[in-house]
Amino acid sequence: MTLSNEEIKKIIPHRYPFLLVDKIESIDEENQTVVGIKCVSANEMQFLGHFPEMSVMPGVLIVEAMAQTGAVLLLKEEANKGKIPLFAGINKMRFARPVVPGDVLKMHVQFKRKIGGICIADCQAFVEDQKVAYGEILCALQEVK
Repeated sequence: MTLSNEEIKKIIPHRYPFLLVDKIESIDEENQTVVGIKCVSANEMQFLGHFPEMSVMPGVLIVEAMAQTGAVLLLKEEANKGKIPLFAGINKMRFARPVVPGDVLKMHVQFKRKIGGICIADCQAFVEDQKVAYGEILCALQEVK
């Protein structure tokens, strides 16, 4: 199953300039796995101030892009519709190389377990076949008040 940017916006609450997933390439609900795409553009706001002389996508935005990719899978579930995904933690996140304008970031997220309302996922991000970031994120789904 693939999802366009417009379909993603019907599932997760994020919007420009903070929507960091352009496309969902695949969803495997049985294995709790989702693959998302982020096309990194020189026109993005963060590049105005994050090393203007050498644009580098901030690592925290790479992690956020992976989290948003995972949120698409979580919020597609009927029981989670209308909830807000919140970070509960980030474990052992590592960055292997910079992500720069022109790169296409491919994010692989697999939810491994749920403990007391916290969803735990292994995440990896690639540019072409090169791993650029990897680690674990923890997410809590909160009811909108």
